[in-house]
Amino acid sequence: MFLAALSFSYIARALGGIIMKMSITQIERRFDISSSLAGLIDGSFEIGNLLVIVFVSYFGSKLHRPKLIGIGCLLMGTGSILTALPHFFMGYYRYSKETHINPSENSTSSLSTCLINQTLSFNRTSPEIVEKGCVKESGSHMWMYVFMGNMLRGIGESPIAPLGISYIDDFAKEGHSSLYVGGLNAVGMIGPVIGFILGSLFAKMYVDIGYVDLSTIRITPKDSRWVGAWWLGFLVSGLFSITSSIPFFFLPQNPNKPQKERKVSLSLHVLKTNDERNQTANLTNQGKKVTKNVTGFFQSLKSLLTNTLYVIFVLLTLLQISSFIGSFTYVFKYMEQQYGQSASQANFLLGVITIPTIATGMFLGGYIIKKFKLSLVGIAKFSLLTSIISFLFQLIYFPLICESKSVAGLTLTYDGNNSVASHIDVPLSYCNSECNCDESQWEPICGNNGITYLSPCLAGCKSLSGIKKSTVFYNCSCVEVTGLQNRIYSAHVGECPRDDACTKKFYIYVAIQVINSVFSATGGTVCILLIVKIVQPELKALAMGFHSMVIRTL
Repeated sequence: MFLAALSFSYIARALGGIIMKMSITQIERRFDISSSLAGLIDGSFEIGNLLVIVFVSYFGSKLHRPKLIGIGCLLMGTGSILTALPHFFMGYYRYSKETHINPSENSTSSLSTCLINQTLSFNRTSPEIVEKGCVKESGSHMWMYVFMGNMLRGIGESPIAPLGISYIDDFAKEGHSSLYVGGLNAVGMIGPVIGFILGSLFAKMYVDIGYVDLSTIRITPKDSRWVGAWWLGFLVSGLFSITSSIPFFFLPQNPNKPQKERKVSLSLHVLKTNDERNQTANLTNQGKKVTKNVTGFFQSLKSLLTNTLYVIFVLLTLLQISSFIGSFTYVFKYMEQQYGQSASQANFLLGVITIPTIATGMFLGGYIIKKFKLSLVGIAKFSLLTSIISFLFQLIYFPLICESKSVAGLTLTYDGNNSVASHIDVPLSYCNSECNCDESQWEPICGNNGITYLSPCLAGCKSLSGIKKSTVFYNCSCVEVTGLQNRIYSAHVGECPRDDACTKKFYIYVAIQVINSVFSATGGTVCILLIVKIVQPELKALAMGFHSMVIRTL
């Protein structure tokens, strides 16, 4: 029963983590913050976790472990729901300075010099809308709630792994703990699968779904300004975490202790508490016990830090996990920027293809250790082998990098003929210098020359046809000067797609990601078992907690 309950908590933990990782780019756009600040928000989980992990691991192992895990799941769920709350107080998301596109007619209209941006609203009823700086209503300090919610989720997650694994290792049959831990991690991968599928679905939904008329939204999920319904994922994961906490409050502290014996000891405890003299004696004894526990804590910590094998293991996994956390945090943004994939496509591919292979690898690692009855040295050699193979596959990522996108004003001059040394303060070209454009505006359009322009104005476009998402711009002077022969200088809403060579590299990238995931995950179960085998049995929970604290701090 405990293993089943812990499996649900592992699913809830992984679900919440994946939802946060997938929502990073959405949160970044919605709150109008930088990538570095978005990374700090993601890191708040580690901040919350490291605040309590060591104390929870040590003192928790001496208390009622199932109930502590239940409280942790409850806090995790509360944190996830807190993360979603800003959505309900922020107002509507504005993906540009204008609200909605609403051309007066569905035919080409002649316009004065590049004043296209003033007709695309664009219904400007107030001068404040065009005022520079009033770019997005979302630029606020409401991201602090996301930060605090994620930190609370980190605090709640702290007892699950150290107390859960030590509980299994204490009460499982001899030699079965490796299989249980491998199976537990494999079942836990259901969380990321659910998370990726839900994340992919929610990323296709507009952030203000249910609040605005979706027919007026003129951008698609492929647009770099699109923000999906990121908040829905946190609500789902929060409710799931709270539900997963319920079974732990009904599980015993010691499953090997007969039920009758537990009831008798409970009755004796009730009788004792009725005696005032015994109550006073108990308080005195508890005071001594607390002092003894604190002293024992520092002695146990000293014992760990003087264990050479344990210290080497901590330093080794610090290097491995640092690289993993860094790459996994931004893998979704990497796929979007490097290969031109939408957020929903990236989520779906990573979830449906990669996560099952990780689950397979984790289970396989535990099975191999049990099948061949590997010793401590054997486990270490197995871990070394999987790490070397994974490292070799990592090297293949480098030749799979695509060339930089052709973006006029960032990588090319505005006329599209020459590359630029820096994207900062690229001078206007003669094709758009008379257009009176806002150079900070990001309304990307794709010219039929394959070059992306920052906005219709900066592309020198003078007319348009179509409505909403199917709008096409014509007579674009900056597209014209690139030497097209057909003399139809048009552009459509959105960035230009990547070329076929880059698309092929993306498929190879996904294949390598799958193979690499198998070997990395196979060694993942091995790492957990190494901790419990290189320290004294009574220090297992503390060893896992201190290891987790070092990883999350550094």
